[in-house]
Amino acid sequence: MLKERKKLARPAYFWVPTAYFAMGLPFIAINLVSVFMFKDLGVSDTQIAFWTSLIMMPWTLKFLWSPFLEMYRTKKFFVVITQLTSGVLFGIVAFSLFFDYFFAISISTMAVIAISGATHDIACDGVYMDELDKETQAKYIGVQGAFYNVAKLVANGGLVYIAGATAKHFGAIEGASLSVNKEAYSSAWTIIFGIIAAIMILIGMYHIRILPSTQVPSTAKKTSREVWRELVAVIADFFTKKHILYYISFIILYRLGEGFIMKIAPLFLRASRDVGGLGLSLEEIGTLNGIFGSAAFVVGSLLAGIYVSRFGLKRTLFTLCCVFNLPFMAYTFLAVTQPTNLYLIGSCITLEYFGYGFGFVGLILFMMQQIAPGKHQMSHYAFASGIMNLGVMLPGMASGYFSDLLGYRDFFIYVLIATIPAFLITYFIPFTYDDSKKKQHKNQ
Repeated sequence: MLKERKKLARPAYFWVPTAYFAMGLPFIAINLVSVFMFKDLGVSDTQIAFWTSLIMMPWTLKFLWSPFLEMYRTKKFFVVITQLTSGVLFGIVAFSLFFDYFFAISISTMAVIAISGATHDIACDGVYMDELDKETQAKYIGVQGAFYNVAKLVANGGLVYIAGATAKHFGAIEGASLSVNKEAYSSAWTIIFGIIAAIMILIGMYHIRILPSTQVPSTAKKTSREVWRELVAVIADFFTKKHILYYISFIILYRLGEGFIMKIAPLFLRASRDVGGLGLSLEEIGTLNGIFGSAAFVVGSLLAGIYVSRFGLKRTLFTLCCVFNLPFMAYTFLAVTQPTNLYLIGSCITLEYFGYGFGFVGLILFMMQQIAPGKHQMSHYAFASGIMNLGVMLPGMASGYFSDLLGYRDFFIYVLIATIPAFLITYFIPFTYDDSKKKQHKNQ
């Protein structure tokens, strides 16, 4: 019966692209696009960095409630309901921008969207694994990443660009005071978040009919207490792994510099030149980040994969760490010199995105190959990913305070100092599983 039902399911190309686009859009909208919106509406860097980092917590802690989703309804149900819920909530964000307390309303609504989005990610991956055989999963793994990055291109590129053009249409003047521009930017960003809301609702309605759901509900479901007991056992087992404290320190410190720079870099690009920023328009930022930055990230990721597959992770990890962290010097250069040449600025941004794509591969593979292996491989990888996200979130929360205190130039200099622990711990880190030996064995 199960085989017959699977034959009736829609082919993967009908739903994998839209599902993973819907996975990426809320994350990018909350984590990156909202930063530009709040900056345009006069919120301080300290407030923006703290709150837009804090509300990302659900993506760090989602492993805590993921086992409980198995107990109720189907994974398709959670995918559809979270897409529709996120769409409605993005609509509330859009309409909140004309209220006096828009920041409190919008940021609290985004916190709920984050919970919805994190739950969507769990269920979406579950549908992918349940509905596709291993051969098809491997075939579409690239499609996953591609359409997640399409969401980034659309949101952090296209929609940011449209926000700038729309604001000008409503009368915004680049470099003018907040009192002059606020109404125009409020109108523009209302439209942008209205578009995001409409996209999520349309995808949710599409998936009601298209997303497959051939799982057979279990007749012997576990109680909440049993599920919780198993979760505690999995976490306890994680902390008994060899070198685990060293490894936890590694996955936190590897991205420490990025955690500080992630929120401040777009704010620095947007800030006026008289306060140390570059004063770029939203159209310029959308083009540089969305097109050239995304392309550099993809190229960096592909080249890193080839590099590691040829020489092994143990031989390449330190190089990957250097390529990941050293491009942060590009922002220090921009902050010190404040160039006006857009090609020079674009080159620095492209370099940083390339380094991010190239170096991030090393951290992901290390978690897969050195931390996750064992009895609970998938759960331990998810737990390690949560710790990694926490390591980015905490410095991100503090980054706005330090940026306002030090100014952009000194802040980026201190970010470079914050990368030193990453170099040290990566250079000396022990490997539990020697991938170089596996490679030699295969070649013999």
